[in-house]
Amino acid sequence: MNCKLYHPEQAAEWNAFVAASRNGTFLIDRRYMDYHSDRFADHSLMWYDDGGRLAAVMPAHVQGDKLCSHRGLTYGGLIMGDRCTTVMACEMMEALNRHLHDVGIRRVTYKPVPHIYHRYPAEEDLYALHAVCHARLTRRDASSALIPTMPVKWNRDRRYAANKARTDGITVAESDAFDVFWHILEDNLMQTYGKTPVHSLAEIQLLKKRFPDEIRLYLARKADGTPLAGTVLYVTPQVAHAQYISGSPEGKHLHAVDALFDHIIRRDFATHRYIDFGISPGDTPYGLHTTLIYQKEGFGGRAVCYDQYEWEVYPNQLSVR
Repeated sequence: MNCKLYHPEQAAEWNAFVAASRNGTFLIDRRYMDYHSDRFADHSLMWYDDGGRLAAVMPAHVQGDKLCSHRGLTYGGLIMGDRCTTVMACEMMEALNRHLHDVGIRRVTYKPVPHIYHRYPAEEDLYALHAVCHARLTRRDASSALIPTMPVKWNRDRRYAANKARTDGITVAESDAFDVFWHILEDNLMQTYGKTPVHSLAEIQLLKKRFPDEIRLYLARKADGTPLAGTVLYVTPQVAHAQYISGSPEGKHLHAVDALFDHIIRRDFATHRYIDFGISPGDTPYGLHTTLIYQKEGFGGRAVCYDQYEWEVYPNQLSVR
């Protein structure tokens, strides 16, 4: 396996490979990745076999002597084609370590694509992390996902809230009014956490133009049209992921978020493979935001782990054979 540094003129080749891969999503497309390219020193990599065929790619950037499996993305790791076998993945990790050693990079942080996003089993990289890199698990976040076609019964609070919202005339529909939702989102994040969204309004509008079918906004409104809550979904072939969820103070009182996901789960995405509500980190002893995860689990969400691995690049790790 030949491990080579990605160059911008290879964007079309990269994007075509990701689109046909087993475990890539539109987040790994350069049109998505590069919206914030000014914030990261890109060091993405591409692996070619001896016949010159592209076999895998990995989004990454460097910080000092560390390679990061791109921190501007929720997940990354090896994005593999159909032909990639377990032995090939091990050879790729050997080639990666040789490349990193040659350019003076001594540490790696690696975030694999969670299995729910795989179109077909694609955990060869996890085996190679163990067998070749002797990587250690350094972080594990619990996301909450459900299978709409195999629903877990909603808890009493969520059932009551969704029914109450429906009785009060709250309606839910897809919308392009990102400016309306961003006002709700920014206010809620600042008041609750003292933070701002990862994306600015201009950035999410740009990404929506680039990925109109993959980035979807749903809004819940009162009968008079007043916006109450919304969610931005990142839709991939396997997963509808709630990238942002937020309600106004009135929306929270009127259970607008419950109405929102009642519509999404039971109607528009009722046949999708997974719906993923995202992680719920907090400062409790278990590292969870217990109120937030209680709400997500109330809809039937159950844990899917988003993991992070690390290893050091030493000369004796350059080959296991």
